Amino acid sequence: MDPNTFWKLIADARASVSDPSDGHAVAAAATTLLADRPPAEIVAAQQVLWELLTASYRNPLWGAAYLINGGCSDDAFDYFRGWLLTQGEEIYTATLADPDSLAALPAVVAAAESGDEFECEDALSIAWNAHIKATGMQLPQDAFRIRYPALDPEWDFDFDDSAELATRLPRLAALYDL
Repeated sequence: MDPNTFWKLIADARASVSDPSDGHAVAAAATTLLADRPPAEIVAAQQVLWELLTASYRNPLWGAAYLINGGCSDDAFDYFRGWLLTQGEEIYTATLADPDSLAALPAVVAAAESGDEFECEDALSIAWNAHIKATGMQLPQDAFRIRYPALDPEWDFDFDDSAELATRLPRLAALYDL
């Protein structure tokens, strides 16, 4: 499986659910669709998924997640990036280029009002669960490798510093009344 095929899988999953902003529904649909593929392709999907998660391991995105979710631990950042993957390639790519662009997403605008958070741990297990569903076995131990890059030192500040976050993520800060 390559990234284009993975993104097609996510697009198909999004098209099959009633609310494509619901990461859990998209992850469940993607798991079901992936389980219909050959086991080798399912295993390969795990590496693609983690490569995308690695590419999104960036401090500017972490700052956006911190602001949107009212805080963001290491695990919560993984789950936020899982949710971001379920939003599809276009939103994922635009968000990596400009995390502040999340302020234009209707789901994020609504969440600013309601206090909803964006996390989808299930997205991290799409291939894992699909493999179990398809074969009855867990993914092989060596199904993927992950090496996170160093975080951007220019964003090494306390995310509780609302003035600094507002300077760096002005649209999100305005949306979340910082």
